[in-house]
Amino acid sequence: MKFNNAFFEELGSSPAVEALVVDAANRVAARAKADAPVDTGEYVGKIKVQVHRRRKLRTVALVVATDDKSMIIESRHGTLARALQAVKRGR
Repeated sequence: MKFNNAFFEELGSSPAVEALVVDAANRVAARAKADAPVDTGEYVGKIKVQVHRRRKLRTVALVVATDDKSMIIESRHGTLARALQAVKRGR
């Protein structure tokens, strides 16, 4: 069996697939913001979606927390991981 690499490259970088990927990341980010611990609001305000185009093969969307305390908050609460699992389960 031989794969048509050009087809998969085109599919992976298509606007429709990109929209699906970004929509999923936005749902994870929204869930993370809703569930995040709030002290000053800085952490919640710095949960973002970053979109990267990997070569011409595909679009990747990352949900990141850029607050200085993100590593501490994630290690204690796992906000982003829990949000991903919740969206994955359809909640």
